[in-house]
Amino acid sequence: MPEQDNKPAVISSRKELLTAPKNSSTKRIFIAATRMNDGKTTTSLALFSALQSITEKVGFIKPVGQRFVELDGHQIDEDSFLLNQTFDVKVPIQAMSPIAIHHNFTREYLDNPDESQAKLIDTMCRAFDRAAYEKEYIIIEGTGHAGVGSVFNLSNADVARQLDAKVIIIAKGGIGRPIDEIALNNALFKAAGVEVIGAIINKVLPSKMEDVQKYCQKALDRMGIPLLGCLPVEKQLTRPNLSQIVEEVNGRWINGHEHGHRERINRVIIGAMAAKGLLDLLQRGTLIITPGDREDIILSAIAAEGVTTERTISGIILTRNVLPHPKLMEMIAKTRIPVVVCSDESYKVASLVNNMTVKTQPEDEDKIPIIKDLIKKNIDMQAIQDAFDSRPDVNP
Repeated sequence: MPEQDNKPAVISSRKELLTAPKNSSTKRIFIAATRMNDGKTTTSLALFSALQSITEKVGFIKPVGQRFVELDGHQIDEDSFLLNQTFDVKVPIQAMSPIAIHHNFTREYLDNPDESQAKLIDTMCRAFDRAAYEKEYIIIEGTGHAGVGSVFNLSNADVARQLDAKVIIIAKGGIGRPIDEIALNNALFKAAGVEVIGAIINKVLPSKMEDVQKYCQKALDRMGIPLLGCLPVEKQLTRPNLSQIVEEVNGRWINGHEHGHRERINRVIIGAMAAKGLLDLLQRGTLIITPGDREDIILSAIAAEGVTTERTISGIILTRNVLPHPKLMEMIAKTRIPVVVCSDESYKVASLVNNMTVKTQPEDEDKIPIIKDLIKKNIDMQAIQDAFDSRPDVNP
């Protein structure tokens, strides 16, 4: 790798606005997707881990973020926070998440687009220089498909061009639709003068892997886009923890939060059956959804908890804001059973849970090893490295 020729700009020093990064040596990989929730974050995490097996000098930035957390007075993109928590990148977190799209962002931009655009590009370039300082590779995570952000002139295609990055497109499993969507996104990147170095088909059913690999390869070859690999559906990555479910159903905890909030839910049962039929289903990973007046079901769960030292159930959601009899509430309080109450009826709650989009969170320690292993087993890392072999240094 060529020696870094510029030290990072001090973000607080704004004597003149940058129009491009000063860094000209770090290899930039832009992760785009054809749709929301196609797997950009999972791919970024896995690719970061895979690159670390090649070099320790790997950086990360998500220039434009739409979902963020408050951290030390700054709005930090959730995915930047997740990656930093996972890998401890040792770069100021603000440099990994320079632009947060808050509620009024678009309106404020359109009121004064010329000045806003110059400042945004300057902010992004300075943050990039800091995040990429002394790094051999940097992963740049996009936001949605190639055109997202066009309303304020920071689409993924614009950002990739501005940062002189090469793009990997992620599409969700299948053959026809993902290929069509890759073609559309490739056209947008090509129009912006950005090179697409490959595509990854994500969330492929294991039974369909061979067919998807074969026919996506044929289709992408005709488009001149390498197929870097296919990632199978990993059920563990799609399973929510109880805290995520509580947020989804707008519930409130009444018991067991401390040791139950990270419980992974594998099965959802609606408490419409007789308590006797429920006994065989009481096991770790099971979530029961039932009104609070189904005291027979609640008593069955309490009884099962009392006869073993192992967790027999991962949670109960009491629906319609109905709480059990106070005496039964006292019995619940003596157990470790996670119990939540919410206002919706049982079938609506079950539908919400079953249709959740589950994003990886920093506390999902059980998921991180799976994610790290995905790319090592399924993606052609050599092809990614080869895409940069003949890359000349870029003039700042």
